[in-house]
Amino acid sequence: MAHGLALDHAAWSSPWRARSVRDKGTLSLGLLLAAISLPPFPGGVVVAVASLVLLLGPIRVGWARLGRIVWLPLVSILIGVATVAVSISWDAGPRVQVPPAGLEMAAQLAVRASAATLAMFTLACSTPMIDLLSSLRHARVPDPLIEIAALIYRFSIGLLESAGAIHRAQEARLGYATRSAAMRSAAMGVAVLFVRSWDRARRLEAALAGRGYEDALRTLEPERIRSTRFLAASIAALAVVVAGSAGWALLP
Repeated sequence: MAHGLALDHAAWSSPWRARSVRDKGTLSLGLLLAAISLPPFPGGVVVAVASLVLLLGPIRVGWARLGRIVWLPLVSILIGVATVAVSISWDAGPRVQVPPAGLEMAAQLAVRASAATLAMFTLACSTPMIDLLSSLRHARVPDPLIEIAALIYRFSIGLLESAGAIHRAQEARLGYATRSAAMRSAAMGVAVLFVRSWDRARRLEAALAGRGYEDALRTLEPERIRSTRFLAASIAALAVVVAGSAGWALLP
């Protein structure tokens, strides 16, 4: 729950929120392409450091909030890295091995995946979902796909907030004091969450029908800052990252 809400709060409170998605997308997608195409050492490391500097500097996420945002993707990366590094042999019974080739591949995978994740967070932590959906509409993505994504987003945030409120209320009533009480509280919480979700979906459907909803619900969009200087600086920074990685690779 903390991951999704922290990411949403970071996007809405970011100083870059007023910037155009075009400008931020160019920088973030450029870092992402560099992370997956350049060698992990030093290209991936440079991309990861640059993304961290952006997140903690101009985007102003903060270490505490960044930790709540990245812990879940990092756990997924660690699981994938572990499956690459560890080899199980069944020739003379089960035997776990960690070959040097597997360690090297796992290290490269960890650096590349972490750099790509941080690069994407430079866009996710500075752009609310509503702005991303609006940019998809400008890119001529079909309205039904955008509306489905918007509904999933709204319900996901609503479910996270409801689940957090239910959990806090149960904790205040010592609902998790013992193991049996915790299991009972968890079951009751899931049941209440299901009923609330069903009721919220029913009320949302009635509200959309009352507004004459057919295929899209258009809203006013605020003006966003489009900066040629920001775009040029982003392209120059990406060029420096690529040139520096290529120059390092040519060293003996």
